[in-house]
Amino acid sequence: MKIKHILSVLCVAMSLQPLTLSAETVINVNAKKPGAVIQPTQWGIFFEDINYAADGGLYGELLKNRSFEFTPDHLMGWQAFGKVEIKNDGPFEKNPHYARLSSPGHRDLWTGLQNEGFFGIGLNEGAEYRFTVWARVPDGKPQYLWIQFVDQNTMDEHQEFTNTDIKVDSREWKKYTAIIKSPRTMARAQLRLFLCDERRRSGSGTMDVEHVSLFPVDTYRGHENGMRKDVAQALEDLHPGVFRFPGGCIVEGTTLDLRYQWKNSVGPVENRPINKNRWENTFTYRYYADYFQSYGLGFFEYFQLAEEIGAEPLPVLNVGMACQFQNGDDAHAPCTKEGLQQFIDDCIDLIDFANGDPAKNEWAKLRADMGHPAPFNLKFLAIGNEQWEKPYFDRLAIIAPEVRKVHPEIKLIGTSGPNAEDDHFRNGWPAMAKLKADLVDEHYYRDVKWYQNSMNRYDDRKFYTKDGPRVFAGEWACHDRGKKYNHAGASIYEAAFMTNIERNADLVHMATYAPLFAHVDGWQWRPDLIWYDNLTTARTASYYVQQLYMLNRGTNVLPTTVAIDGGQASVNPVPVGEDGVFASSVIDRQKNEIIVKVINTTAAKQPITINISGLKTKAMPATAAVTSLDCSNYDAENMPSKPEVVSPAQSQAPVAASKAAAAITATIPAKTFQVYKVKI
Repeated sequence: MKIKHILSVLCVAMSLQPLTLSAETVINVNAKKPGAVIQPTQWGIFFEDINYAADGGLYGELLKNRSFEFTPDHLMGWQAFGKVEIKNDGPFEKNPHYARLSSPGHRDLWTGLQNEGFFGIGLNEGAEYRFTVWARVPDGKPQYLWIQFVDQNTMDEHQEFTNTDIKVDSREWKKYTAIIKSPRTMARAQLRLFLCDERRRSGSGTMDVEHVSLFPVDTYRGHENGMRKDVAQALEDLHPGVFRFPGGCIVEGTTLDLRYQWKNSVGPVENRPINKNRWENTFTYRYYADYFQSYGLGFFEYFQLAEEIGAEPLPVLNVGMACQFQNGDDAHAPCTKEGLQQFIDDCIDLIDFANGDPAKNEWAKLRADMGHPAPFNLKFLAIGNEQWEKPYFDRLAIIAPEVRKVHPEIKLIGTSGPNAEDDHFRNGWPAMAKLKADLVDEHYYRDVKWYQNSMNRYDDRKFYTKDGPRVFAGEWACHDRGKKYNHAGASIYEAAFMTNIERNADLVHMATYAPLFAHVDGWQWRPDLIWYDNLTTARTASYYVQQLYMLNRGTNVLPTTVAIDGGQASVNPVPVGEDGVFASSVIDRQKNEIIVKVINTTAAKQPITINISGLKTKAMPATAAVTSLDCSNYDAENMPSKPEVVSPAQSQAPVAASKAAAAITATIPAKTFQVYKVKI
């Protein structure tokens, strides 16, 4: 019986063994002949205010409609009770509305407001929050504002779980501040305000309140008008080389009046007008009628954030066209210098805002007044987004030369339209070359099959001219057909496709995954790089793919070939449209490292040998550092509820050195991305 039991166990164990190893893949790396210089901007990020990426996401403001400017309901996001009026002669020209709280007329009746936040207000136990309000008492009679954090749906005796108050005693508008510590962690709290007297009895006078705001005290880098710390930290941890902002389609707007206008996003935050978000109207199947932009996260904050995360800023400005998808050839500014002067001025003034001398330029002075006297060192400017054909070409032909006359030092980026291979794209590239664009923005949100068929996209140079514009892959992401979420199975194809970008670093100077952010309760588009709820952030498998490239950028491309089972060595021997092993290599001359990226997109583990030639072997270490991202659980995705289902793991691989060469022999698991790092 024991022998039979042992045999049955062995049979079961054998049936559970992994698939037989496939034919060996040999990766040859020539370290003696470093190739193209890798731009510091090659890998980066793109921010668009979709999926509640700004208000309700990266931007630290916790209250919705803080200035009572949402339309058509100025109390959207607020629940009013008692005697509340909305007035429109407030202290801020661009935000004239405010709420007047008046006595309800009885000691047992109450007047006040309650804010729902963005899908609730996220609070952490022990954390401090800065409440600010611009207020006055128009009749001069001092009143108090009783401020509470509440759990509206609790079964506890009290809905409020912490509170404080502020005294408002001036007829003139003044800013008042209170710091409130939360005694509990709660994802969906609300803020409640009562008009009251010093004994917290119902108020008998009148108080006007405007720009009612709540921020964590502990924002990213401690800025008062700052970013949510964990979300911004996820950006810093990527180490991006370039940061494109603020969009995207919001730069165009459904109409020109609704386009993103950067001049409305700078200056005192209380006087920045709101704008209806272009993504409110786009998807009726995921519709959010309260999706507005407060502009609290504006161009100053974008530049500042880019500086703090170590990325080159890349703003995108309107070319005088509303969204072509929504308008065709209508709703655009006249295609004359006079008709486009405002858009020319926007470009020139923005460069002055970013780089100018505060003593000589009004926009540079505004930057200094906002707290940044030194320039932001802007080098790039994109004009237009996903536009195409003659309406775009003709307008850019007017705007670009005018910008270059004043700022020839700035590299200008044009666009090849919304697709990666259609007639608009094929017509766009020669048009951009004729206009002498420095880079051309390509977009490709595509499924796995497209990426399988595009692993050599930039190897074929017939389409891209040697001396023409360089490529900026400004928006791209991979999804599976019918599965537009952040499953790990798609991210492995993103990693493989990036070998194609990396080995063509002389052509592709920038690549930014998109979209960047999504709120789990307010998303409209996926996949996205970083997901969050009101308390937690999740870094997706795609995030880790991007991070592994950014952390291992290198300074120069190394010639690299791949041969499978003794076949012919090639930069990409995998037949078009098929899975296989993909690789690219770089040298980092600053850190004295050779970095080899290997991606196995197949469903079986693969034996590999990495041969590195052209080395002085006496300087070789005994092992290489290996980072692995296992994406074999195809449908796995990191979300705030389970943020680390897929994450990188560290290990070592032995290095066998011979004369002027080194070899690493290993087995790469199925659907896995590995980075081999060798000190030299």
